[in-house]
Amino acid sequence: MSGHSKWSTIKHQKGQADARRGKLFTKFAREITVGARKGGPDPNMNPTLRIAIERARQSNMPMDNIERAIKRATGVGGEGATLEEIIYEGYSPGGAAIMVVALTDNRNRAASEVRKAFDRHNSKLGEIGSVAWIFETKGVITLEEDPQKADEIALEAIDLGAEDFTVEDSSIDLTTTPEGFETLRQGLASRGLNLIQAEVTLVPKTLAPLDERAAERTLRLLDSLEELDDVQRVYTNGDFPDAVLERYGATS
Repeated sequence: MSGHSKWSTIKHQKGQADARRGKLFTKFAREITVGARKGGPDPNMNPTLRIAIERARQSNMPMDNIERAIKRATGVGGEGATLEEIIYEGYSPGGAAIMVVALTDNRNRAASEVRKAFDRHNSKLGEIGSVAWIFETKGVITLEEDPQKADEIALEAIDLGAEDFTVEDSSIDLTTTPEGFETLRQGLASRGLNLIQAEVTLVPKTLAPLDERAAERTLRLLDSLEELDDVQRVYTNGDFPDAVLERYGATS
């Protein structure tokens, strides 16, 4: 599991660096707009919107941008939300499953760009449902803490509703149900623990080990997909060798 968990952590860190340059603010705005449209503009009553706002704030997105995104969802100022969520499924070099979540105002453009990215990296788009069964929705919280305290923290987290945990160096990954996510997050935060990532996301049930060549090619595909304007999230069950991830992380 370490090869997949470490990829998630490195991807989050690279994402923060991109956000500081303003590259991810548009994607956060889209996520906030869609969340507000689906569940209402009050984050206290809309957990999806609250999580989207927290993700944006973790990357230092200005509140003015967040408020504008919420207003777009409610049509304030004549800007109605016209974004559509589309899921694409496929396979990476080496056979790892790939899930791509797009938010777009142009279905044809999004499909064309995603297909081109797969083709360019010798990968394959699949049919609807071809890999979705490999993933399940979970609340995932990553802590940055002293590894020697990992067992103690894990026991506290289990009392708060965590289902499982893994430890990698100084990071502790906790998983819970989507329904138990907010209780766990608030409970950990109230104990003064260092939460570096907290979100409801897709988690693979099984992993696909990749050799170094396939892992490098898969990472290039994932980066290419995440660079697309219409793509919000990319998920994989690829299990990457540590040596490849170290080189990947060094490029952030």
